[in-house]
Amino acid sequence: MIKRLLRWTIGAAAVLLLLVVAGTFGRAWLLAPAAPLEVWHTEIPPELTVAEIDDADWAGYLAAEDKAFAAVHDRVTQRLGPDERVPFNRYFSGSPIYTPGFKQDWNRSFILEPAGPSAGVVVLLHGLTDAPYSLRNIAKIYQARGWTAIGIRMPAHGTVPAALTRARWQDWSAATRLAMREARRRAGPAAPIHIIGYSNGGALAVQYALAAIADPKLPQANRVILMSPMIGMTEFARFSGVAGWPAIFPAFAKSAWLDIIPEYNPFKYNSFPVNAARESFALTIALQTSLRAAATDGSIKRMPPILTFQSLADSTVSTPAVVTELYDLLPANGSELVLFDINRAADLGPLLRPAIARRMETMLPPKSRPYRVTLITNASPTVPDVVERSTAPGTTAATDRNLGLAFPPQIHSLTHIAIPFPASDGLYGSAPDPADAFGIRIGMLAARGERGVLSISLETLLRLTFNPFFPYVAERLEQGTAAPSAGATAP
Repeated sequence: MIKRLLRWTIGAAAVLLLLVVAGTFGRAWLLAPAAPLEVWHTEIPPELTVAEIDDADWAGYLAAEDKAFAAVHDRVTQRLGPDERVPFNRYFSGSPIYTPGFKQDWNRSFILEPAGPSAGVVVLLHGLTDAPYSLRNIAKIYQARGWTAIGIRMPAHGTVPAALTRARWQDWSAATRLAMREARRRAGPAAPIHIIGYSNGGALAVQYALAAIADPKLPQANRVILMSPMIGMTEFARFSGVAGWPAIFPAFAKSAWLDIIPEYNPFKYNSFPVNAARESFALTIALQTSLRAAATDGSIKRMPPILTFQSLADSTVSTPAVVTELYDLLPANGSELVLFDINRAADLGPLLRPAIARRMETMLPPKSRPYRVTLITNASPTVPDVVERSTAPGTTAATDRNLGLAFPPQIHSLTHIAIPFPASDGLYGSAPDPADAFGIRIGMLAARGERGVLSISLETLLRLTFNPFFPYVAERLEQGTAAPSAGATAP
């Protein structure tokens, strides 16, 4: 009986392995007719190693960044063929979206300083495939409030998508440590420090705060602010690395990529390598392990307060994981979770997926919690006006505050990518500031016509790229710059 069971198990494992291999190489075969790999998919610019980043200062990091961008100019821009010298290729020097020609290249690390003495320093960590551009609007809010803003470019970002084929999440953690060292140097011994993480940067921000609890040599933030944080991802990402196995054979090089798309966005990669998904998933697993360990040994009680802005509907990260893997582990330290609800007055009731429509009650059923829960939602199911519905720590009763804002009628929800962008953003906004132009206005694209004409999916164009409630986000951030947050850990 045991031998039979063993034979069955081995046979089943062999069949499963065969299916995985067949499916993986089948995917590689299906990718063959896809767009060819271009020079920006194959040339990898130099970046500092983890050890080199840990030994570097801000000036040294910028010098290495200069070398990376010089390599992109020499190996990519200078080598483009006639078919690649098109107006909306970000690597073509004659393109209106060629970022080295802009007044400021927001693909690079930046520091914004206030007009007078600095009241504090904020470190901004962008997301996967993004660039420091994605948090520049947040940086300007802090700058206007008298703070210094440090936006660091994560290794393998802002240059070419090929850079992400070799990146490791430890590189990004090292860059976070460097930015925080620079923040403490600029803040001095007493001024407050905030750390803000968007998407993948949210995972890095929380991970850093945990590391600073364990290591007194690391400067701790007084406040952690998260936007669409990557606390948990779908299980598909766990096995995404398998999809890239055939890439070891030159004929199947495309299988190292989940998406091969024209690079028309000046501040974000459109093409997406398998390795990027694998490393992000590995980061979330490492983060969840650290959070549980800190909760078990009690060190999480020294965590600085966390303010999170998260869309209830998010197809990139797990919204429930923000609750179960982060907030439910936090102490009563002044933390708050702000959720942006779906538009319940949009007459889309029959079209809403039941799991999304009921997510709030299933994810956060009424009960006393050690953190504040705030829902930005319709004042009633029949009106677009929204309120801030807030439940204080230790209570179950919610109070409403009218925000003077409303859901635009054509928008049924926010998205993962929308949180840090106002409607006036020059790239992603619906009503961009004319003085804030970048050669293309992605937020205003509205594609109608026949299928198969465009080189990008209609799904990409339909995804909301700005936050209609950004004034509320700005208000909350401004409140936090007035003075160090209550309950914050001393730096």
